[in-house]
Amino acid sequence: QVQLVESGGGLVQAGDSLRLSCAASGRTFRSYAMGWFRQAPGKEREFVAAIRGSGGSTYYADSVKGRFTISRDNAKNTVYLQMNSLKPEDTAVYYCAASRYGSTWYVPRTLTEYDYWGQGTQVTVSS
Repeated sequence: QVQLVESGGGLVQAGDSLRLSCAASGRTFRSYAMGWFRQAPGKEREFVAAIRGSGGSTYYADSVKGRFTISRDNAKNTVYLQMNSLKPEDTAVYYCAASRYGSTWYVPRTLTEYDYWGQGTQVTVSS
């Protein structure tokens, strides 16, 4: 069982930056791929970024590529999402998730590939 707790959300202006953090419980954090998803009001939850268990490979949604960076610190059981050049369309609840496919060459990027989810943190970007 993995428990995930997100933090770092807030209200910012367009062009600003935020860094989200997700702290995970358990001693097998390195074996999990970690992902960030988001859900805007009235929309389905969508993939944002993911990283392999070792941290060697990452994958991004086209909408955030070049602006967002996912990273992880396995010694701290924490994954991060650095968000730069934020836009109003980035407004959503951001969720951290853990996938058991952490050791494969493939970086999981769909909701069904993730086994554990956090409660989410709100990010609001004003224009």
